[in-house]
Amino acid sequence: MAARSPRIDALRGFAVFGILLVNVWSIVYGFSMNRYGFQEFMPVAEQYVLMFVAGFAEAKFYPIFAFLFGAGFALQTGGLRAEGPVLAAIRRTYDRRLVWLLACGLLHGALIWYGDILSSYAITGFWLAPKAGRRLRELAASLRILVWVNLAIFIVTSLMIVNGGGFDSDMDAVIGAERERAVFTQGGWADIAVERLWDFGENLAGILIFGTRLALLFVLGVFAVRLGWLTRPARARAVWRKVLLIGLAVGLPLNMWWALVVPVQSANPFFQPPGADLAMALLDVAGAFLGAAYVAAFMLVRESAVAWLAPVGKMALTNYLTQSLVLVFVLQGFGLGLGAVMDRAELLALCFGIMAVQLMFCHWWLARHAQGPFEALWRRYTYAGATVRG
Repeated sequence: MAARSPRIDALRGFAVFGILLVNVWSIVYGFSMNRYGFQEFMPVAEQYVLMFVAGFAEAKFYPIFAFLFGAGFALQTGGLRAEGPVLAAIRRTYDRRLVWLLACGLLHGALIWYGDILSSYAITGFWLAPKAGRRLRELAASLRILVWVNLAIFIVTSLMIVNGGGFDSDMDAVIGAERERAVFTQGGWADIAVERLWDFGENLAGILIFGTRLALLFVLGVFAVRLGWLTRPARARAVWRKVLLIGLAVGLPLNMWWALVVPVQSANPFFQPPGADLAMALLDVAGAFLGAAYVAAFMLVRESAVAWLAPVGKMALTNYLTQSLVLVFVLQGFGLGLGAVMDRAELLALCFGIMAVQLMFCHWWLARHAQGPFEALWRRYTYAGATVRG
């Protein structure tokens, strides 16, 4: 297995913190189309909070994580390798890694928070695992197919959103969203469990579409490692400069458009600003471009400038699961239930407080241990009885 890169770990740490800024809203407001809830007279400070999260976080960080998942696959399984016992052992070991991740994700989604993404990564990872040791030419064929499939899905879903209305703007939908928030923030364990399991089932059903997007990002991550763009960024500065410029040029305007839509829609779910549905349809594309710009920025700066985030990325799984546990306990009804009374600015402040604690804890923990607690369990299961570790 290749040595860990502090720069890649720092990027992963940045992503896990960014995902926290997105996940907190659905823990409070549930699975409704408008994840930020409704409030007719919203204070200006809260409007700026929504603009910040929608413009700079929403749909930007799961692409980075998926990209790094593919990169991790390339680093853990190695490059080109002939078929034989060694490659077969590598694939078996990686399959065990995915089985553990899937089990962890299913438990996370069913028992803690329905928005789990680990299970989606693991399921899509089973498609990627047999590609260990393949030539780039073969991977390029998969990449082309995934580009066309994702383009087709994007066109169809965009037409559905624009023509059918992308927002929950009818009274029944608004009432349903408010009911779901009341369940999560004021309900007991049983009520929340029923709602969580229902939403988790819907979340898993989305793998049919979401998985194609993840697969594309996985393969791009594999290419970035195999071509040396992630592992030797100094040699690929010209590439990363182009990615940064294109990502900003495309991503910033589209994401700022969405950022302007969100507070207006949250203040009045029955009014859609001009182009609101189109902004929603373009969100995943816009987020991917800005996410690519974030990656490029990390590749272009000096490693020492971002190394302080590396411990967070090295313990990404532990941090991700811990974030869910803390947020559910603090915000949902069977815990402290503060989601019923905290405003949006306070929710954002809570996220930054969790980040600060996790940053300090990761530095403290890794000064005493080689891995985070969940990462150590993951490794122990993955390599139990394995004879070849890649």
